[in-house]
Amino acid sequence: MENEKNFQPEMNQNEVDKTEEISNESEALSIDEDVKLIEEASDAVEAKQKNTENDDFDWDALLKETREYKEEERKKLEEKYTASMNVLQDKEVIEGTVIGFGEREVFVNINYKSDGVIPLSEVRYNPDLKIGDKIEVYVESQDDGTGQLILSHKKARILSAWNKINELYDKNEIVQGYIKSRTKGGLIVDLFGIDCFLPGSQIDIKPIKDYDAFVSTTMDFKIVKINQEFKNVVVSHKAIIEEEIEAQKSEIISKLEKGQVLEGEVKNITSYGVFIDLGGIDGLIHITDLSWGRINHPEEIVQLGQKLNVVILDFDEHKKRITLGLKQLTPHPWDLLDPNLKAGDKVSGKIVAIADYGAFIEIIPGVEGLIHVSEMSWSQHLRSAQDFLKTGDTVEAIILSIDREERKMSLGIKQLLPDPWVNIKEKYPVGSKHKAKVRNFTTFGVFVELEEGVDGLIHISDLSWTKKIKHPSEFCKIGDELEVVVLEIDTDNRRLSLGHKQIEENPWEVYETVFTPDSIHQGKIIESRKDKGAIIELPYGMEAYAPASQLIKEDKTKAKSGETLDFMIVEFNKDTKKIIVSHTRTWETPKPSKSKKTKTAQSDSSTHTTLADLGIFDDIKEQLNNNEDKK
Repeated sequence: MENEKNFQPEMNQNEVDKTEEISNESEALSIDEDVKLIEEASDAVEAKQKNTENDDFDWDALLKETREYKEEERKKLEEKYTASMNVLQDKEVIEGTVIGFGEREVFVNINYKSDGVIPLSEVRYNPDLKIGDKIEVYVESQDDGTGQLILSHKKARILSAWNKINELYDKNEIVQGYIKSRTKGGLIVDLFGIDCFLPGSQIDIKPIKDYDAFVSTTMDFKIVKINQEFKNVVVSHKAIIEEEIEAQKSEIISKLEKGQVLEGEVKNITSYGVFIDLGGIDGLIHITDLSWGRINHPEEIVQLGQKLNVVILDFDEHKKRITLGLKQLTPHPWDLLDPNLKAGDKVSGKIVAIADYGAFIEIIPGVEGLIHVSEMSWSQHLRSAQDFLKTGDTVEAIILSIDREERKMSLGIKQLLPDPWVNIKEKYPVGSKHKAKVRNFTTFGVFVELEEGVDGLIHISDLSWTKKIKHPSEFCKIGDELEVVVLEIDTDNRRLSLGHKQIEENPWEVYETVFTPDSIHQGKIIESRKDKGAIIELPYGMEAYAPASQLIKEDKTKAKSGETLDFMIVEFNKDTKKIIVSHTRTWETPKPSKSKKTKTAQSDSSTHTTLADLGIFDDIKEQLNNNEDKK
């Protein structure tokens, strides 16, 4: 056999021509006839080999026996032969049959006019590959320039795998993959020969610390993301687990009923509640449903891993949320409260919570009453509950109202002390003098406190006999102590009207004899009111008003603030407490004696002073405004 392979038959030119003629005819034959001719030619060559010493063998006669075809028959055979071959296109994947192995290559028949060759390295992943097996190949090129068909099994696998991955992604199906290695942030998974990324957060529903434990294992995955441009694939095992859990949740929720009691295990504790594992689905007990009493943190009631019975309060099939309760398994504390308790009874308890508006007292665990800040003191000053009580204090209180149906209780602690307004007229009769503490201001007066729960108002007009006060803060400060006189008592509305200036006698009775009309006194301009006039400070701290027209000096200039000049009394009214003066009249007319009456001065035609000049209308308007404020 070895000699047959090395044997090289020698042919003369005539034999070569005949062989070419046979070869040309064989291309026009069918496949079976072609094979038959080749075998006959091979037999002829073999016969010639056996008869190399017989030079008389007639090769021409042998070749002349080859069958000849007409042109029409040749065409039909060629068409039949061509139709039996695959029509190839570059860059496509087709199926081929392994027909042989070389040292570095694998020969594949794809039913084409020539066989293809692929590198042996591309099939090493399949050590069981043998002749006759079917494999997919990618047509790189139908002719590499030397007539060789170039194929790639690796590219065919990648292209086929990519198509499978896209199909699985579209159908949201589960696929099994091999975890090859670890990488930054996760693992590399082999899917049909394509490397995919498995993020660490998608390995399991629980956090995974040791990624290496999963290397060289196979797992089920879902393809969750594909980047078509960069051919990147992200897979998840967690998604499969979550789908299974969701299915379990749906099944469990479909069997739930409100009021149903189940056993669960404390899975997680937060500041706002406790998560309970009900066997495949979690439920939440809000902190307010753990105990009838007030608690600061759920850890006061439960512990992690503790098993307990819970009742289903509500659930949402769509959102897979279950609301649970623990306190509902025990009787409501209001049902255990003494049925004989009524309004007016005294109770004691611990302060469990304080807000600006009041404090909550726990009478028994789970039963609380509210002490409103207005029920903490007889004082009517608005204050915060923190000024009276502290959390944790134990106090006594009086039940003001109790509603067992609404489960509400209103309490008070000021009722434990006598009401200071009960005998207010005996303790603070009208005209009596007392000391009071300034609490706060308003634009119309000062609020003072005579004792805890007894307040009064000093109107701005009752602060001073002589000074004109625009705001009470000009007269005193918060916290100051003032002497007051009780002017009026309103027991129904718990109001006292007080006065400060009434501590002294009305000086206007005395000043009426000092500041007589037409008398001249030295005064200082302490406040200018632009074109309207000015306020003049007279002796004894009295204040007067000078109209603008009456501030003209003898040199025809207008007097300015801060100047000290002589002023004539034009009007003195002790009822309205108004004094009107003029500097201009001191130099326009002869100086009258102090005993001269106002009537004479007013009848002097040389002054020509009108009511408008004296600012009377402005004063009347201001007086009316003050009367309104006082009311």
